[in-house]
Amino acid sequence: MAWWMVGRRGWRVRGLLVAAGLLCLAAGPSLAQEVEEQPDVRVIIDVSGSMKENDPNQLGTSALELLVSLLPDGVSAGVWTFGERVDNPLPLGRVDAEWRRRALALSPALGEYQQFTDIEAAVREAATPDPNGGRHLVLLTDGMIDLPPARGAKPGVDRASRQTLLDDLATRLAAEGVVVHGIAFSEEADLALVERLSQITAGLPAMVETPESLLGAFLDIFERIFPTDQVPLDEGRFIIDPDVESFSALLFHDPDGEPLSLIAPDGTVYRADDRPEGSHWQVEPRFDLIRIPEPQPGEWRLEGEVGDDSRISVVAPLTLNTESLPATLYLGFPLPLEAWLEREGEPLVEGVDEIVMSVQLYDPEGSVQAAVRLEEQEGRFVGVLPAPALTGSARLVLRAEGEDFHRQRIQAVNILPAIGARHEPRAGRVALVAEHPRLDRDNTELSGELSGETLAAEAVEERRWHMPLPELDDAISRPLLITARITLDGETRELRLPRLLLNPDASTGLDLADMAGPTLAAERFGEDLDPDLDAGAGEDLNAADRFVALVNALPRLAMELWQEGRPGLERLAESHGRDPRLWAGVVLAVVLMLVLLLVRRRRRWRRVARREEPHV
Repeated sequence: MAWWMVGRRGWRVRGLLVAAGLLCLAAGPSLAQEVEEQPDVRVIIDVSGSMKENDPNQLGTSALELLVSLLPDGVSAGVWTFGERVDNPLPLGRVDAEWRRRALALSPALGEYQQFTDIEAAVREAATPDPNGGRHLVLLTDGMIDLPPARGAKPGVDRASRQTLLDDLATRLAAEGVVVHGIAFSEEADLALVERLSQITAGLPAMVETPESLLGAFLDIFERIFPTDQVPLDEGRFIIDPDVESFSALLFHDPDGEPLSLIAPDGTVYRADDRPEGSHWQVEPRFDLIRIPEPQPGEWRLEGEVGDDSRISVVAPLTLNTESLPATLYLGFPLPLEAWLEREGEPLVEGVDEIVMSVQLYDPEGSVQAAVRLEEQEGRFVGVLPAPALTGSARLVLRAEGEDFHRQRIQAVNILPAIGARHEPRAGRVALVAEHPRLDRDNTELSGELSGETLAAEAVEERRWHMPLPELDDAISRPLLITARITLDGETRELRLPRLLLNPDASTGLDLADMAGPTLAAERFGEDLDPDLDAGAGEDLNAADRFVALVNALPRLAMELWQEGRPGLERLAESHGRDPRLWAGVVLAVVLMLVLLLVRRRRRWRRVARREEPHV
């Protein structure tokens, strides 16, 4: 994903313009349909020093502005910030015009960076206030836990906090129904932490580096918290049935594209400067926001190029409903589905046999991974979506179609391997862990095939296995095929996992591929926070141990610093800048290296000066 290169001020101004546009729409009837129980939305924004470097375009500030503008009136929301400490500059309260004004006024405070990063404390405190309904936490961070040295020896104290966050706090929050949606702002972030935290709590993870991806991530989260009925938009056309009371169009377009026009069923052409009475039409560099009350029924058309993520949301007495859809799907596991229609809150029974209900699973490129047509059974539509075949982000699209009736709902999902696998070459084994919540040592047997040899996996914990490997030639890559024999609900079946390529010394790192899953990836990230100094035995290094390890590595580090110049110093400062003994050792090493270079040069000069021409 490429960076959107723009100065801080440029993106800041654009962010404010976007916020103003969305605020105009949010001030009217919300994009979200009314729900009986309005959930709390608690925004947690990282203001640590690392965010200053990993979020140069100040996406965190603009993210707050976007989400605040999208929130419907009447929900409870609050804002927390964190670095070394956790603050609550905007306490939990009902969203209205005054709440939005106070939220947008927080932007300057988001640039007052703190030195350290305590994600665990931020999540704990933001989740604490009593909920009005469900609790959705939106965590905006670069995902790198970095606690003050006063809290304990590093990196052990950081790892302990990370483990507590994932193993204890996230599990407890999930049991309480708290959902954490994690958004990371850099490829340098602890993406595994963000993904694992979201997975445990049934939230959506995302990494954003551009305004476009930021907006997409928030819309995905927004639609999960506040499900909204839409009508399909096909090649600039959409159909509004007579029941629709209003529609809202979010239309993405190129910043340099021609202005959009909206053509009503009767042929009337509307533009931003000539819009229908009582409507709103806000034009922004990358999208238009339009709200039309009491629209004409029939086919509407758009003139101008609009992006694939554009959507038309509708408000009507007849709504499309589903059982709660999971945020995470798993390879090899189909998804049971149930949907129905309601009119003014009552299940629709008459005429449902004339409705066609279907579900499609789309990958980010827009290709259909899986699809199913739901069958009507006593007013409900049920079916099973085939198991997805690829990991990564995807979208579930539920469609209902009848005569003069079109509805759809879109839900973003994350697809993971049911069982994660990671090659541990130093231990001579493959570590496996159950990502699917229902799999454990009692219902799952794992085996592997490597170059025609069958390998067995031994359960070491409730949801973990180790598969010992034969001695391998490091120069040869070999695919390991893993099979899981699973017994669930009285049915036994075999599940083949994606192959895992074994080659510990490969510079491409293929052995750390997608098979790891968020659990093992999170653990690997925690183990490799400081690979140069980590002895690999899993023991936390105290300050003295780190100092000794650094001194032992000084010749190599000094040469690297000499070759890299300023980037090398900045890299070292990020990792070890808070320990004066480390810097003393580095200075000593550089001085010794310079002395050594001078001595060697002087010796070479002397050898050249004393050299005599040979006699003939």
